[in-house]
Amino acid sequence: MASSSVPNRSGMKWAWRIGRLAGIDVYVHATFLILVIWVGAAHFMRRGSWGDAISGLAFIAALFAIIVLHELGHALTARRFGIRTRDITLLPIGGLARLERMPDDPRQELWVALAGPAVNVALALLLMVLLLVGGHWADVLSVQFVGGAWLAKLLWVNVALAVFNLLPAFPMDGGRVLRALLALNMDYVRATQIAANVGQAMALVFGFAGMLYNPFLLFIALFVWMGAAYEAEMVAVRAGLSGVPVREAMITEFHALRPDDTVQQAVDYILAGFQHDFPVVEDGRVVGILTRGDVTQTLARRGPDTPVGEIMQREFETIDPGDMLERAFEKLAACHCPTVPVVRDGQLVGLLNHENIGEFLAFHPYTRRRMDQPQPADAV
Repeated sequence: MASSSVPNRSGMKWAWRIGRLAGIDVYVHATFLILVIWVGAAHFMRRGSWGDAISGLAFIAALFAIIVLHELGHALTARRFGIRTRDITLLPIGGLARLERMPDDPRQELWVALAGPAVNVALALLLMVLLLVGGHWADVLSVQFVGGAWLAKLLWVNVALAVFNLLPAFPMDGGRVLRALLALNMDYVRATQIAANVGQAMALVFGFAGMLYNPFLLFIALFVWMGAAYEAEMVAVRAGLSGVPVREAMITEFHALRPDDTVQQAVDYILAGFQHDFPVVEDGRVVGILTRGDVTQTLARRGPDTPVGEIMQREFETIDPGDMLERAFEKLAACHCPTVPVVRDGQLVGLLNHENIGEFLAFHPYTRRRMDQPQPADAV
């Protein structure tokens, strides 16, 4: 089963919170029910026994407890480096720990990546000792998917998780190990691209094997292919934003609303231009944010004469024009904000959203080249 620690993204839909460990919320995705039904049915059909089905489901519970411990290995190691884990999600193909960000130091990323498989190695050694002491080592050599000794099956599960996750299939653990090792001797973006290419090559292998032997590998192939492409793109984006202050990319020409303005005023601004989200300002200070979604819902439910102050979002993030654009991009992703006000000394000076960050990335290399070229001397 795949396991991965990923930088912060928006939380998954169709996932339910089932508990909290070490201050980290643990979720189970709705698609997990597919695996539960499949395992329960496979055990029941072997002998038509409900006892077998319950035993199979209990084994699945133990399996995913192991996966949670694996992800906690990543999370707690990341915590040592000052990086929080927002949550852990259980999927049919394994677990996913959502970190606020990946470590900037390749050595730290190496430790974080290795921590998960290290948990599985430790559990496998513990189970090996228990089987030897209990005189059940023969069970290890005759393990079965349906029936058989639990401890022996759990031993092989941990061995399989450790080995499989160390395959260089970025963004799985082994792929992150590869990226960290490469980044010790080359540019981080280049290291990521190489790791992503290797990961997508591994995805093709998984997909081919899945068509021939085990359809389950097709899901893992899709996860690896899409995950590698996404992370390579995000690293390239962050590299393009690195060292650039927010003031160079923020929107400086925009409309602001007052709390006593109506939704119709926002509609007029939307129809007249390209602005979709509006800061709400009172006495020179930002007191709320009105998004296009807020406007659309209010028009359908309450009408265009609704005061903006009644529907604006009063909890919002702000950034300083001197902040680095890379961190501002991460803040936008973390807060799920379509637009963030740029504030200096309490005063609104600009807006920042994903669209104008994208425009900055598209045009900044060209404008920078133009600035770096020698300019003709003025005629005298």
